Amino acid sequence: MSEEKEQAGVKEKRPKRERKRLFSYRWIVKNIPFFLFLSALAVVYIYNGHYADKTIRNINKVSKELKEMQYEYKTLKSEVMFRSKQSEMAKAVAPLGLKELVVPPVVLTDSTDKAKSE
Repeated sequence: MSEEKEQAGVKEKRPKRERKRLFSYRWIVKNIPFFLFLSALAVVYIYNGHYADKTIRNINKVSKELKEMQYEYKTLKSEVMFRSKQSEMAKAVAPLGLKELVVPPVVLTDSTDKAKSE
């Protein structure tokens, strides 16, 4: 029975020794390149998150500007259509002394053309 206790004691102490060996100075020094790789990976991951947020903010900003430009285009287009109506044009040129014709235009013909064609 004492042998069993000794073997049980060895089994309990063995994991503690392995832990000490696992986190020993040599192990840490040996794995420094891996730790540096992990820290570089973390920096890249954080940068990527910030870059994605910045890109999304820019997309939203440009989207809002595009909507504003579309509204402005539609407003200006409707204003131009309204001002180009015949009645609005007559009102606009009235201060210049121009008036709308009330009689149809007269077609002028050259009398010499008729003589030549005969």
